[in-house]
Amino acid sequence: MQSIKSRKHATSRFNQHMSAALATMLLPLAAQAADTSTPPALDDAASAPVSKVEVVGRTENDFKAERASSPKYTEKLVDTAQSVQVIKKELIEQQGALTLTEALRNTPGVGAFFLGENGNTNTGDAIFMRGFDTSGSIFVDGVRDVGSVSRDVFNLEQIDVVKGPAGTDNGRGAPTGSVNLVTKKAHMADAISGSVTGGSASQKRLTVDANKVLNAERGIALRLNAMGQDSGDAARDVVKDKRWAIAPSLGFGLNGPTRVVLDYLHVDQDNIPDGGVPTIGLPGYSSPDRTRPQIGNAPTVDPQNFYGSNADYDKIKADMATVRIEHDFAPGFKLHNISRYGRTSQDYLLSAFMGTAANIGTTPATLNDPASWTLVRNTRTVKDQQNKIITNQTALTSQFDTGSLRHTLVTGLELTSESQITYGLTGLGTVGIDGRTSLYNPDPGAPLIGYAPRRTGAYNDATVDTQSLYAFDTIKIGEHWIINGGLRADHFSGDYTVVAAPTATVGPVATHFKVGDTFVNGKLSVLYKPTANSSVYAMAASSKQPPGSSFTVSGNLNSAQNPIYDPQETMTTELGGKLDLFKQKLSLSAALFRTEVKNEVEQDPVDLKYYQTGKKRVQGVELGMVGEVARNWLVSAGYLYMDTSVEAGKVITAGGENALTYTPKSSFTLWTSYDLPFGLKVGGGARFSDRLLRGTDGAIGTPAYADSYWVFDAMASYAVTPNLDIRLNVYNVGDERYVAAINKSGYRYTPGTPRSASLTANLRF
Repeated sequence: MQSIKSRKHATSRFNQHMSAALATMLLPLAAQAADTSTPPALDDAASAPVSKVEVVGRTENDFKAERASSPKYTEKLVDTAQSVQVIKKELIEQQGALTLTEALRNTPGVGAFFLGENGNTNTGDAIFMRGFDTSGSIFVDGVRDVGSVSRDVFNLEQIDVVKGPAGTDNGRGAPTGSVNLVTKKAHMADAISGSVTGGSASQKRLTVDANKVLNAERGIALRLNAMGQDSGDAARDVVKDKRWAIAPSLGFGLNGPTRVVLDYLHVDQDNIPDGGVPTIGLPGYSSPDRTRPQIGNAPTVDPQNFYGSNADYDKIKADMATVRIEHDFAPGFKLHNISRYGRTSQDYLLSAFMGTAANIGTTPATLNDPASWTLVRNTRTVKDQQNKIITNQTALTSQFDTGSLRHTLVTGLELTSESQITYGLTGLGTVGIDGRTSLYNPDPGAPLIGYAPRRTGAYNDATVDTQSLYAFDTIKIGEHWIINGGLRADHFSGDYTVVAAPTATVGPVATHFKVGDTFVNGKLSVLYKPTANSSVYAMAASSKQPPGSSFTVSGNLNSAQNPIYDPQETMTTELGGKLDLFKQKLSLSAALFRTEVKNEVEQDPVDLKYYQTGKKRVQGVELGMVGEVARNWLVSAGYLYMDTSVEAGKVITAGGENALTYTPKSSFTLWTSYDLPFGLKVGGGARFSDRLLRGTDGAIGTPAYADSYWVFDAMASYAVTPNLDIRLNVYNVGDERYVAAINKSGYRYTPGTPRSASLTANLRF
C-alpha cells in the first residue's frame, strides 16, 4: 500500500464580482421602501373616535415564502444566516414545470448540465450546484431520497434549496448544498382541484388534488394527489415520458396538540430514455482523425434525431411510506418525528454511442458526402438497480431564556439504514447487424440482433448505516442580534460486497469491504438586524464526505472512495444581507460566498504516488429577489457569479482552463407575472447560462465547452369562471438552439428544448 501524505497550499485572493444590471434593478425598490413621506391629514369626521380594528397582513404571496420547512431552521428566511431559496408550488404551476429539473431553473446556476461519462448517460435528476454534483443530496421532507430517477412535482408544496455545506443539517452530502422537496399533506379544509394539459410532442397530462375533512372535531382529514402523463419530447424524436403516480395522505388530530400524518407515494414510470446527439459540427469541433479532415467540416446533425433504439427503456417503480408525528408539549416546546420506508427499482437500457474516429464510418468514395456517413451505437448502457431506505428522525424544539438571552434549541437523533444492489446484465445484443446507423438520418427501428437480456451473476451490494446526533441553538440578544451555532456527529458503517461474474473456468469471485467512521460538522453564524425586516450576517459551515459513504468503495489508489483515505472536507464562509420590503411582501437578498474543498486525491508527477493534496475552490456573489413588487405584480429573479479554480492538483477541464467543469461563470433567472383586472394573467421569464466547460478524458476533436445562451418563455392565463382558468405556456419563444448538457468526453450533448407550447385547464372547487 502506498503512503498518503498531506501538503499545504497557500490561499489566493478573493475576486469579488457584482452584477451592475441587477443592482440597478434593485435601487428603485430600495428607494421606494425608504420613502417616509407623511400621509394626508384626516378630516374631523374621519378622526372621530372609533372602535379598535386590528388588521393582520399576509406577508406571504404566491412566490414568497416566509420560512423553510425543516424544523432545524427556526427563524424566518429574513433572519436565517444562509442562502436559502424556497420555490413555491404556485411559481412552479405558472411556469408549467413538471419535473424537479425544470423547477430548479428558478435558482441561478443550478441545473442538469452533465450528461454523463463516456458511453454512459446520467439517469434521473443529475443536478449540479455551485460547481459540484448535488444529485446525492436530494431529500423529501428532510429524508434522503434514494434512486437516480426523474422526480415529478405533482405532489410538492415547495422546494427548499439550501446553498453551502449542509453537513450539519443532513450529514454527508454535496459540498455546496442540498435540495429538500416538501410534499403536500392532509389539512383541515375541503378542496378539490385538478388540471388537464395538452401540448407539443403529443403531451397529455392529468392531475388531481382532493382534500376532505372526515371529522372536524377530531381533526381527521384525507388528501389524495394523483398524476398521469403520456408525452413525447418536444426536443427529440422517439423519446417518451410516460408515468403515473398516486399519493394519499391521512391526518389525525390536525387541530390539536398531537398531530399524526400517514403518507404514501407510489410512482410508476415507463420511459424511452435520451442519450443525446453527436457534437459533430458544433463550435470547437474538429476531426478526430487526422487522415480525414473532412469530418471536422461536417454540418451539425438535426438536434431532434434519436440515436437509440425504439426498444430502449427506463422502467422505474418507487414506493415511499411515511409516518409523521408532531406533539406540542407546551408553547415553545415541540416534538417532531418522522419514520420512512422507501424502495426504488430501476430497469434501464439505452443504446448509446461514442463519436470516436473508429465509430464514424466513411469510405474513400463517401468521404465528401456526409449524408452517407455512419455512426456505431453499440454502447449498450444498462442499469438494474434497487435502492432501499429505512429511517427514523426525531427532533425536539424548545424555547427558553437564560437571563437576557432567548434560546431556541433544536436537538435531534437520526437512525438510517440505506442499501443499494446493482446487477450486471448480458445478452444485450446490437441494434442492427453491426450497430451502425446513418449519422444524419439514424434508424431507431432497426431490429435487435442477439437480444436476450439476463443477469450475469455479477453484482454490487452495499449497505450504509448511520447514527446521527445534532444540536442547534439560536440565541437572540436584545432586538438586533441573533447568534446560531450547530454541531452534528455522524457515525456511519458501510458493508460492501462486489461479485465478479463467473467464467467457464472460475466461479463467482467476491471482494468484501467494511468501512466506518465518525465525523463531526459544525455551523456558526452571527446576524445583526438593523431593522425588524432586514439583516446582515456572517456564516461559516463545514461538511465531510467519507470514502464509501455513497454506495461506492474502491481498492484503487487513484480513487477517493478507497477506505484508506480521509474524508473529503469542505468549508464555506458567507457574508450576506436580506431585506423585506412593501409590508414584507418582497424579499431581497445578497451574499458573498467562498467554498473550499480539500483532501482530493492527486498523483504526484515525480514519485507517481497518490496523496490527498488536491483542493478546489468556488467563490462568488449571489443576488435574489422574490415576491410582490406592486399590487398584482409578482417576480422571482436571481443572479449568480462564480469564480472557480483548482487550487492544488491537476486542471480538470478539457480546454486547460483552471476552472471547475459544468459550472457556468454567470447565470441569471427571472420569472414575473401580472394580474390584469378582467381575469387575465400575463407572465414571462428569461434564463441565461454562461458557457459550460466539460471534463477531460483524452477525447480527440470534441468541443471543450458548450456556448452560453439566453432562453425566453411566456405565459397567459384567463379565469373563465371562478372555478376554471385556462393557461397557455410558450417555451423558448425565440426558438434558440443551445446545448443544455454535455458529456465528459464531448461526444454527445443534450439539445435544449426548441419552441414549444402547452395548454392547461385548471379546475378548483
